[in-house]
Amino acid sequence: MTPITSSGGKAEVFRARRTESRDVSDIINLFSYFTEVIFGRIDVVYLLEKANLALTLCNEKDEVIAHAAFLDYPNWNITDQSEWESFLDENYINNKCTPLNTLFMHLFVAKNEYRAACSQEVVRRAFITVPELQFILLFIPADENLDFCHSEPEMGNVFEKMVAAPGSVVDTNFTLLVFPRHQYHPQLHIRQARLEDYDHLMPIWTHQNETLKETYSEHFLADLIAHQDEENQAVVCEDGDTAVGFMSLCSQVNVSLFQECFQLRLFHGLCKPHPEDILNMPQQPSTQEDEDLSKQTSQETESVSSGNAEVIQDQDAAVQKDGAITISHTDLLLDDVKDLKASATLPETKEQGSFRPVYRGASNAFCIQVFCIDEKHETRSLDFLHDVFKLFPDKDFCVILVPHHVPESHLLRSFVRVVPFFTSRLDRELYLFHRAALIKSFNVRKATTNDLLGVKMLLKTLTLKESILNDFRIFTLARRDPDGIPVQTFVAEVMDQIVGISVIRDEMDIEYIRSHYNIEDFISFNHYQQEEHGHLYYFALNPIFHHYAKHFLKEILRLAHKSCLYYPIYPQHVEDKFQNPRAHSLTSALHYMVPVRPRRQIVYPLEELGINAPSEQVSKDQLSYSLNHINRKLVLDWKVSVNTRIVVVGASDVGISFLETLIFCPHLKFNNLTLISIHGLPGKDLPGSKHRRFLINSHCFNDEDYAQMSLCSWVNVVVGKMTSINRPEKYVVVSKEIKVPYDYLVLCTGQRYQVLSPTGADISKLPPNREVLSKWPQRYTGKVPFNYFTLNDDQDCLKALQWLKENVVSTEGNIIVYGHTIDIYTTVETLLSLGINGSRIHLVQPPLSSNLTRLNNSEIESAVQEALSEAGVAVYYDSILAEWSPGEDPGLITSAAFTAAAQPFTLQCSAFFSFAYRAVDYETFKAINDACLVFDGSLVIDSKFRTNDGSIRAAGPLTKYSRRYYADGWTHSNFNSKEIGSELATSMLDLFDPTLKPFSKPAEGTERLLPMYKGCKVKGGVLPGSYNYLHISKPEIPLDLEPAMCDHGMEIITGEARRGNYFRMHLNKDSMVESITCFSKEPFPVSNYICLYGQHEQLLNDLCYRWNDGQITDLYSYFREPWSMAIYHDRFIDLKKELRQILVLEQVAGLPTAAKSTPEDLTEQSPCPPQLRDPILRYLRRHRYHLPMYTPVETAATGPSPAAGETAAPGPQDSGSTLA
Repeated sequence: MTPITSSGGKAEVFRARRTESRDVSDIINLFSYFTEVIFGRIDVVYLLEKANLALTLCNEKDEVIAHAAFLDYPNWNITDQSEWESFLDENYINNKCTPLNTLFMHLFVAKNEYRAACSQEVVRRAFITVPELQFILLFIPADENLDFCHSEPEMGNVFEKMVAAPGSVVDTNFTLLVFPRHQYHPQLHIRQARLEDYDHLMPIWTHQNETLKETYSEHFLADLIAHQDEENQAVVCEDGDTAVGFMSLCSQVNVSLFQECFQLRLFHGLCKPHPEDILNMPQQPSTQEDEDLSKQTSQETESVSSGNAEVIQDQDAAVQKDGAITISHTDLLLDDVKDLKASATLPETKEQGSFRPVYRGASNAFCIQVFCIDEKHETRSLDFLHDVFKLFPDKDFCVILVPHHVPESHLLRSFVRVVPFFTSRLDRELYLFHRAALIKSFNVRKATTNDLLGVKMLLKTLTLKESILNDFRIFTLARRDPDGIPVQTFVAEVMDQIVGISVIRDEMDIEYIRSHYNIEDFISFNHYQQEEHGHLYYFALNPIFHHYAKHFLKEILRLAHKSCLYYPIYPQHVEDKFQNPRAHSLTSALHYMVPVRPRRQIVYPLEELGINAPSEQVSKDQLSYSLNHINRKLVLDWKVSVNTRIVVVGASDVGISFLETLIFCPHLKFNNLTLISIHGLPGKDLPGSKHRRFLINSHCFNDEDYAQMSLCSWVNVVVGKMTSINRPEKYVVVSKEIKVPYDYLVLCTGQRYQVLSPTGADISKLPPNREVLSKWPQRYTGKVPFNYFTLNDDQDCLKALQWLKENVVSTEGNIIVYGHTIDIYTTVETLLSLGINGSRIHLVQPPLSSNLTRLNNSEIESAVQEALSEAGVAVYYDSILAEWSPGEDPGLITSAAFTAAAQPFTLQCSAFFSFAYRAVDYETFKAINDACLVFDGSLVIDSKFRTNDGSIRAAGPLTKYSRRYYADGWTHSNFNSKEIGSELATSMLDLFDPTLKPFSKPAEGTERLLPMYKGCKVKGGVLPGSYNYLHISKPEIPLDLEPAMCDHGMEIITGEARRGNYFRMHLNKDSMVESITCFSKEPFPVSNYICLYGQHEQLLNDLCYRWNDGQITDLYSYFREPWSMAIYHDRFIDLKKELRQILVLEQVAGLPTAAKSTPEDLTEQSPCPPQLRDPILRYLRRHRYHLPMYTPVETAATGPSPAAGETAAPGPQDSGSTLA
């Protein structure tokens, strides 16, 4: 908040913030006659879309008082945006403006009485927001020069006039005004700390950081100042004569500890190069030739590390005053980067994974021990570094250790965060800054043929170097691909050395991107031309200049005349079989881009739609990818870095949804996300693999979803099983050997099918089931036979499939499928699809615990039983496993005996699939129990997902609510797992997101209320008989009760299960869709049908009316009709909310509504009122690319309700009247 005084003497407190789209109308209201005179005709929406920086000043009532927009090229179209630097050099003297330190003002408006103060405040805020900024320029018409003080007199006190060069003609048309930084937010003066600074520094020390006060004594600061020597230095920054910041430095750095905990290979381990350094794993030479080659390689490495140093001449006075800076080629070599997050998985071999480079040289780093600065000056924190490097002339790196929970400061934004090893127990983040990064002459330009040698040196260690060099040659020779797509290559250079390269192309698939990704969360798409969208292919930048990555991207946009860049990450399947032919390098600028959420797609009935189908660009199938994006608005915006170590145990639907929610927070960057999973990340298998049919599908995520998330780019993955939790020291032990530290632990392991122990009953004595039920079920603790399978995930299924193909498919043995869940049916169908004869499959079902069947639908149950009978599958009911018998190989089951309600029986066995016992995994239970977490049959949590340890959260079927809620049957297993995971992430965001407003204290008594989740439960799969099955239902506790007919609602059923065209839809008493069951021989669009859940029947084209009138005979064809496509659209929910709000307002105002009208009544009424019609037509126009099957807008507003099979836009009968 800043106090500002108006021209009339009225004082008011204002705050500055980034401009938002909602400010547009207020900004336009601030326009005056002189706005157009000074800035020209301005389209505010367009300007905000293209502005690099847009600031708004508002008062305590959030009223817009002033606004300014800044871009990285001149206003008034003085010259081409890519050539303004040379233009200024030619036309003005003493020009020191560069793209790094300059922005141009394109608009400034303010309320008249505050214009004077606001003009200065908004410029000051611009300098505060962009620390590198030194000059703000403004071109105004030359004939306004003398009258400028009359038109905008207050701004005349802000800007200075730049002197035109002799002979310049531009000065006759325009005057160039400049505002230099030093007038309002100058660089701070740095000097050695003195004891008299203590009084100024102590308030900053105590106010800014509670951690400092808790860690150090009251006199610690004075001790640091008093005991300075060659190894320990202390400096302050001062504003005027007042010390406003303090930094304590030490030349003694424990680099060996850092090398153990962090990946420092790119920075030579923070050591000086030494001839005896071991940088790569030693290899045993097999021949004399190999030995000679090994020696040659070692010598080359040594020469690169130590011999090829270049001295940069005196071109940067701020840096060079006390000596030249040396950059060796070692610093310019890049690491080979793959599409996986660093230190992502446990090494496959200990020998390769345990190798660490050995550095023999002396330490090359000094450290910042303590740092604090006044909040008003913290954006000038970098001013310290120019002087502190002079204190240690023999050191090239400045490092600082920061606690994980401390937010990333302005100083750290210019440092490079070093990636820790996932096993690092050091409770700190390491940041470093190289001496050469102080150089300000970071120049970005288009590549030329003369850059080839420098580019080769830069890319020397990259796997994709040949691809990048090939694109480099294409650009220098032809400027476009053989297929005509323009190619542009840019290089970044520092003192004539190439330190970065980037290759972009025009984005030719922008319609696909718009229709498949939520790109409009970041841009207003209609304000961009096709050629403004670029596709980033390669981006490589020397890590010591990493803090210039956003400037590099900004310059690429400017020089290429682009406004947006898109960067895809393709999935890496087995052996890269589905890797895109034109592979992309994982850009080091990925963390400066925003991941874009994918959009749910409509499954179109293309044949039925015919010429009304969407274009091929929208509906085509292509390899899915994760999309990352940056635009002009984002290049000067900073994400909030979250270094808190969040460890997720279990790659369940809940765990994946939790991670998905975090990584798609556009303004947050989570640096320390770790997933512990038995088989790693899901979605690694080839799409359409047959083994996935073994288990029922929850339809929370599919292969496309995993590809569009690219979790491997953001999440460290530790492959293994959690075996213990050390709560005092906060780490998890994986597979009894790997320790993974955490700040917050999230348990999402769920429940798994367990190996079932036989009861041991003697079947020769014919024991009835009631005598053995007390011993059943129990977990088997012995060695599991090789042919005993419990399937819990895709990897288990793949392993079982491979074993079956190798050992069973071509033999004659029996396969026993044992259990009482729906997975037994999908497994039997998968076995049949493998070509196994049904007579070899024995389906054994244990007693049911209730009258609820596996499918809970008698008609479908009958159809499945008929299919099993036709296939020859033998079915046994109410049977309990008594014993299994090993054969000659003790690791195999050769026969299994069961007790039954009538007669015990024994079956020969070649493979045994068990789905009879699902519970919390024993190792997981033991880890939880040994950690003294409350376990009451399941892990006990409260309504906020918290266990009895505040740093451990849990969700999913693993958990249950505490007994104090009196809701023992109401568990997370009753709800949609994807929704649970998302809510878990949302509940934790307030711990990390500083932009969230603090929650108000809940009302008394509400802390014991359980949250309600609305997402539907879905299960689907292929059942015996090749029937495609889908069941969508509301979350509820399964009860063994008959529904009361008065409350049951209505059922609409078409087709028959035996014919494979069964479709059942249940509407509750409020006419809302409550459950859907599909059972069909033909595949159907599951994602479309999920959208029907929770909709009112009138929204479904008056479903009940048409059903009662006999117009509907097949619900499958009914929901393929063109009218239904809008309901499946991902933005349809927004339209519903808008219309509902309008209707509520209309009712308040007494306007007539059609909520209770029948379709016949509506055809006789007047057309839909404009209040409802206009939003619908806007919706259809905005999403025309997805919904071209609707009638033109000229005829969409009127007309009767269509009959089934006809196409119509949602008029009042289809939308407005049903949403009241």
